[in-house]
Amino acid sequence: MKILKMLALVAAMLVIVAPQAFAAEGAAGTGPNWVAITSGFAMAFAAAFAALGQGRVASAACEGLARNPGAAAPIRLALILGLVFIETLALFTLLIVFTKVA
Repeated sequence: MKILKMLALVAAMLVIVAPQAFAAEGAAGTGPNWVAITSGFAMAFAAAFAALGQGRVASAACEGLARNPGAAAPIRLALILGLVFIETLALFTLLIVFTKVA
């Protein structure tokens, strides 16, 4: 519990101190491009968690088909719908990355 409180305190301090640290920047365009860097991390996280979610959806569909082969059509529909929703989230992240960096 103490570790959780300490992490919350550190996160709060970073939120409070970060704007002042970046406000002391020199001339415009001389520092690193933080938008591009953070966009890359955002896309990496989106791709990683989308792949994890797609694996779990496919695993659940295979398990459902193994338990009840007669329900193949509804399970297949739910599988495709779930995969579409997950991939859409990753594509929206990619769209946001392109609009922010460009």
